[in-house]
Amino acid sequence: MTDVHIVIAEDNPRDFEFLEQLLKGWEEACQIDRAPNGMAALEMALQQEQPLLISDIQMPEMNGIELARNLWQRKPEARIVFWSQFKDEMYVRTLSRIVPPETVYGYILKSNPRDRIMSAIRTVLLEEQCWIDPEVRKVQGRAGHSQTALSDIEFEALLDISLGLTDNLIAQRRYLSRRGVQSRLNSLYTKLGVDQEQFHTEKYGDAFNLRNRAVAVALRRGLINAFELEHEEKDFQAWLKRFKSGRGA
Repeated sequence: MTDVHIVIAEDNPRDFEFLEQLLKGWEEACQIDRAPNGMAALEMALQQEQPLLISDIQMPEMNGIELARNLWQRKPEARIVFWSQFKDEMYVRTLSRIVPPETVYGYILKSNPRDRIMSAIRTVLLEEQCWIDPEVRKVQGRAGHSQTALSDIEFEALLDISLGLTDNLIAQRRYLSRRGVQSRLNSLYTKLGVDQEQFHTEKYGDAFNLRNRAVAVALRRGLINAFELEHEEKDFQAWLKRFKSGRGA
């Protein structure tokens, strides 16, 4: 019988050892390759005819979502189990846009018991069926609802105000007029429900700063997190350097 070849993309040695021991307990013989980041995992997976992966999401150089995006573009039949501590809406939202039709994948939280994690991995990699953690399904419901799901441009606006950009700088960076920026922000506030919370008193004026309120709500929903904002900050700093030198974006 041919060994089952599985790539594990995991930068945490302890978590990798946990998965390795889990797979060694299978009746099927497994050949396991470890990749410490998404870039290395992509190179390994592309060498396989039928890639099978278990991937963390937050990793250096390339996160698990970008790994999947790049791999599925070239091998849409690749089966991937995302295993993570996080069920952030930003990841679930992106995944819903990049999973190829009829592709089998899974999403299991690391907080689950050992047996459930093993069952989820077997279901996806060997039995070729999707397996989504119940907690992640709840987030999928919110991320897919037309009244609360953010469009790409609304998400872009959220990132911009999370970085502290003014309307003028957003307009420059995104090639928009100020009115265009304000339109995006108003749409974002509606999707996050912060405009409905707003009230005004004659003595104190507006109750909320809607930009700050939107960021606070987005953090609670998992639409943004510190790890991914670090990457966005690097992209912004690169653009800002070009902008200041007069070369724009």
